[in-house]
Amino acid sequence: MGDKRLDKAISFPFRRPGSFSGRGPAFLERLPSSPGFWRSPVRGVRFTAVLGLVLLAGLTLLFVTGLLSYAAYNPDLAPVNDKTPGKGLLGFYLFAWPTGPHWLYRLTQGLHVTVGIALVPVLLAKLWSVIPKLFALPPARSVGHALERVSLLLLVGGALFEFITGLLNIQLEYVFPGSFYPLHFYGAWVFFAAFLAHTGLKLPRAVRVLRGGRLEGSAPGEADELASPAPAAQTVSRRGALAMVGGGSLLLLITSAGRSFDGPLRQMALLTPHGAAEPGPGPNGFQINKTAAAVGVTAADTGKSWRLTVSGPAGEIRLSREQLLAMDQYSAALPIACVEGWATSDQWWRGVRLRDLAALAGYRDGPPGVLVESVQRRGAFREVALRDNQVRDPRSLLALQVNGEELSLDHGYPARIIVPAAPGVLNTKWVARLTFGAL
Repeated sequence: MGDKRLDKAISFPFRRPGSFSGRGPAFLERLPSSPGFWRSPVRGVRFTAVLGLVLLAGLTLLFVTGLLSYAAYNPDLAPVNDKTPGKGLLGFYLFAWPTGPHWLYRLTQGLHVTVGIALVPVLLAKLWSVIPKLFALPPARSVGHALERVSLLLLVGGALFEFITGLLNIQLEYVFPGSFYPLHFYGAWVFFAAFLAHTGLKLPRAVRVLRGGRLEGSAPGEADELASPAPAAQTVSRRGALAMVGGGSLLLLITSAGRSFDGPLRQMALLTPHGAAEPGPGPNGFQINKTAAAVGVTAADTGKSWRLTVSGPAGEIRLSREQLLAMDQYSAALPIACVEGWATSDQWWRGVRLRDLAALAGYRDGPPGVLVESVQRRGAFREVALRDNQVRDPRSLLALQVNGEELSLDHGYPARIIVPAAPGVLNTKWVARLTFGAL
């Protein structure tokens, strides 16, 4: 946005002509620590304040929806669900994730991912607008200033870490060391602590600046420490720069939001993950995240020899698919919503209620939670735990069919879990065993 190194032909009030010797003031003026190094006329406290207030609202929404996403996994229910076992007090807010409305996780996680992508231009513009302050000397003028600089370092580092790991996760690119879940979880708390400290320090000033008048000038009585002392020729106004940032966010919104909807918008969602090619038309023609081949499931694992083991006080009961089809069948229209931000529309599932299987296992009144195990050989969440409220919901099924047809292998044939409002990974495919009351 207009930054250039100083040209020898340009003379500043604080520069002595002909003084460049490699050690004098002219040399210092060519360093990033010099105010004259940053020449863009766009920078200013008001420009930064507008971006900061947008980020205040957007990042708060991201933090809240991120915590809700974590709660939706029921990590306090069983070790198989808990990917951050050392969270301690950071899990203070966890609660029993509800089953209604059935689109709840589709909404919260769709907002988390879509708003996060759309905020990228705003975040980058905000960092660009304050970058001169990162190089300001002396590094600390007082203890308070030193604390502010440390919080700023944590804020910038935390924001970049959270956005980069989040964007890599939704593109299914796990190039970072370790598991995404603890990295993103602990990184979010570090970032948000710095964000709160920074907001407490800067929000009163930002509000004061924005109340002071026009965007293109300084507020009355306020020094604009972000404005260049010798700006380059203006090529875009601050309003124009904000419009460019907003246009970039709008473009990212259009090319990412559609994965949570049906229709033309879905075809425009170029920046969100596909996981695999769309399955094509037909009853099983909706989004798949991981195929059977990707997790080591073969036709031999799900053929005629497959049996579902149901365990509880009544002992172990082994059921073939034909026996399951002979039980009372129920239907529910439910979506699949994934942590990467995509979701299907409501699909019409049909199968056996989980609470009926709990009754078969010996829990006729007040069915408890259940441990679900898959035949898949590799990959996370091959075992998951569901709460008692999820088992009791009449829409929670061991699905055998979808949209009037047998499940395809990639959609979990011969049987899969489908639970309202649950993250996609808790809707286990290729189910092999249900152990009720084991949590």
